[in-house]
Amino acid sequence: MQHQEQQPMHIKTIDPTHDPLVLTFHEIDASMLAEVGGKAANLGELTRAGFPVPTGFCLTTTAYALATRTAELEPLLAQLAIVPATDSTQLENCAALARNKLLAISVPPEIVEVVTQAYHDFAAGESIPVAVRSSATAEDLPFASFAGQQDTYLNIVGIEALLDAVKRCWASLWTDRAVSYRASNKIDPRTVRLAVVIQQMVEASVAGILFTANPLTGRRHQAVIDANPGLGEAVVSGAVNPDHFVVNADTGEILARRLGDKRLTIRSTPGGGTQRVDVADQQDAFCLTDEQVQALTRLGKQVEAHYGVPQDTEWAVDSSGYLWLTQARPITTLFPLPANVPTVDDDLHVYLSISVLQGVYRPLTPMGVQAFRLISSVAAIFALGKPPKNPVAGLPFVANIGQRLFLDTTPLLRNTLGREVIIRILQGMEAQSAVIFKQIVTDPRLAASTTSKWPTIRKIFPIALRTKIPLLIVRSLLRPEAARKSIAHLETYLRQPSTLAAGASSTDLLDAFEHRILLGIGRVAHTVLPTALAGMGSAVLATRLLKRIATPDEVQTVLRSLPHNPTTEMDLSLWALAQQIRADSAVVDKVRTTPPEQLAQAYHGGQLPPLLQQGLAEFLRTYGHRAVAEIDLGLARWSEDPTHILGMLANYLQLTNPELAPNVQFERGAQEAEAMVVELTQRARRKGWFYGKLVRFNLQRIRELTGIREYPKYCFILLFAHCRELLWPVGEGLALAGRLEKAEDIFFIDLAEARAAVAGQDFRAVVHERRANYEQEMGRRHIPRVLLSDGTEPEAEHRALVDITEGTLTGAPASAGVVTGIARVIMDPVGARLEPGEILVAPSTDPGWTPLFLTAGGLVMEMGGSMSHGSVVAREYGIPAVVGVHGATERIVTGQRITVDGSNGVIIIEPAEG
Repeated sequence: MQHQEQQPMHIKTIDPTHDPLVLTFHEIDASMLAEVGGKAANLGELTRAGFPVPTGFCLTTTAYALATRTAELEPLLAQLAIVPATDSTQLENCAALARNKLLAISVPPEIVEVVTQAYHDFAAGESIPVAVRSSATAEDLPFASFAGQQDTYLNIVGIEALLDAVKRCWASLWTDRAVSYRASNKIDPRTVRLAVVIQQMVEASVAGILFTANPLTGRRHQAVIDANPGLGEAVVSGAVNPDHFVVNADTGEILARRLGDKRLTIRSTPGGGTQRVDVADQQDAFCLTDEQVQALTRLGKQVEAHYGVPQDTEWAVDSSGYLWLTQARPITTLFPLPANVPTVDDDLHVYLSISVLQGVYRPLTPMGVQAFRLISSVAAIFALGKPPKNPVAGLPFVANIGQRLFLDTTPLLRNTLGREVIIRILQGMEAQSAVIFKQIVTDPRLAASTTSKWPTIRKIFPIALRTKIPLLIVRSLLRPEAARKSIAHLETYLRQPSTLAAGASSTDLLDAFEHRILLGIGRVAHTVLPTALAGMGSAVLATRLLKRIATPDEVQTVLRSLPHNPTTEMDLSLWALAQQIRADSAVVDKVRTTPPEQLAQAYHGGQLPPLLQQGLAEFLRTYGHRAVAEIDLGLARWSEDPTHILGMLANYLQLTNPELAPNVQFERGAQEAEAMVVELTQRARRKGWFYGKLVRFNLQRIRELTGIREYPKYCFILLFAHCRELLWPVGEGLALAGRLEKAEDIFFIDLAEARAAVAGQDFRAVVHERRANYEQEMGRRHIPRVLLSDGTEPEAEHRALVDITEGTLTGAPASAGVVTGIARVIMDPVGARLEPGEILVAPSTDPGWTPLFLTAGGLVMEMGGSMSHGSVVAREYGIPAVVGVHGATERIVTGQRITVDGSNGVIIIEPAEG
């Protein structure tokens, strides 16, 4: 997944002459991140809210600023800021130098004075034991916890030991792990500072952690507790197998408990410091009583209510049985829930990720989501014969969760026919989701109101009559050429520029944007969808007819090199351009040696060699409306930024074997498919004249119509590209008026907001916040296929596809054949290179990925089913493919040699040599 540069975190300027060096917890609240860091801000907030937090004070970031000036760190931090996150050696060298500089200084005298005084006041003149804990400004944040990245020192006794621990905390801001973690999260090292928490030690008899939501399954209202005798460091550091409890946070019922061996205890030592004590096996008894578990759960629920989000807390119980709260931070790994999610678990809703089904893991822009809300209104017109009251808002089943597109499938799953249909569709599109849905529908909260399908069929029948979809499907089957001509006429219509005169008002442009989507999507659905359904229906029927006279691989052969597929036509057109370029060695050298970004700039300036300039312009006239993650209307099209295409051209030039040329393979595949049609027809005739006619008819329709499966999306994206053209002038006008910072910000507001901006409202602050959130979401690696309204990710509870043996992965067979080759894991196709014959391993794919397929030896995808986009294209190119492979991009490493068995859905990872 491509990451854009994150804006530096704002840290206010520190004035050591005016800003305090020390603050007590009662003087600190959650807004003081810059002054006291994340840990201290949370402890102060909890203290002020009345939670049982051990007393203490904080040495602020002002003190750290004084120390870094003494250590002269600024030049080093400026150097570190430009080191790439991938350069681990340079990061480690800079980190070591920063640590050594801080450890070498003497603590500035003004800091010594205030810490000594604060410790004296805090301890009433005695040398009491304290915990000294780092509190960084890039820590315990809503989007990244950075937990454990800086050091903590326990049972520190006396001022000398305290000052030494403070200095070691400062230095721990620059440990290798902390520097690497911040670099991977694009946190500017010059913006990060450290405060130090000095807190009364709790001599814990038992301690541990409490999550107020289940971090493994995502389920809210389910507390998870790990506990161990002694100090909590044993649990936090992972040094022990603790006792484990899962609790219903609403009722207090303990749902699960597991005894840990608890063989290690960390305890304070007299005079300071801690010791690790190995103890005998303690599996015979839990270290917490049921009452303590329930008291912890109640405390966690109160903390979550205070912050409004699930919390990861640390706690301790002292020898008197008193429960202390020693830390709380957001659980940053949970996927968010929709804003209108039901508040009670009994009202279960099931959300299916449309983004992931389409191979798009990155967040969507607000205007991209807006387009789908308008599309849902078109669906209402089809179903009800009229649009909803507010077409811009769309239907409520379109959910924007984590800036990704989800579909609330609850009404379908509570309907007998609906659940059957959606599971069947998913079996072809996304096999793992289908298995998850089969398990979900057994939940009594999703029980269907009736077991009969007839009430639903009676409701669908009038819709079918009104839309004429069944009649259009029959027409496509009887007259496929006429159906394709209708699609060609539709494409011509969709390519027509807007009829608005130059200089049209922003209001007119926004009205045209809305009207064009509503009308255009309706025409696409009415014209293309029936033909695509006819082709897919023919494939399903042929598979059943041939079940006893053909193998699955033979049926898949019929699906190879399908004509009339706009995506494969696009890829072959790009290949043809590469062959034109190959004729001129100077152009070939330029494409191979010049970064694609520079070539793209030269193209827009008309400065490429004529052969390439003209050829690329011709390709983009036809396919320039496409893009990677193209379902997001807010993202640039290839005509706006051809960088990806130019990279693919360079990739194609690596393929020199004429037998492996994509056009040669495509033609070979077409010949094999036609030969298989003849062969299977002859077999069918042996079972009877009519049976033979029926099989031949279906096989011919597969060849004539199934390629059109890609056309609905192709037309949607063509429509999106022209809608973008309507929005650009609006964005330019709003930027000129000072209501947006730049024209492209128009894609970070929705249609209603754009109209409000035209009317005079300033959206610059709104867009700034949304862009920051968007950048944070760009870093999210895990997007659930299916999400429940209680926060549960069913896939985490039910692993649908499991390993057969070590080194073997399984999935759904998608394209027949067996290939052994070098794997290349690619998370984002932009800028990616795939050597000829390498096996592409990807989370999922959309048409923006398919130029890579032309040089791939095989395909492995984490998402998908036999009829998903990647599967269809893989079959057409004749490359073995297995899809729906859980954890493929994590289990397979670039450079490994793997075997892909596309007939049986198996991937074998060869062990590394040596």
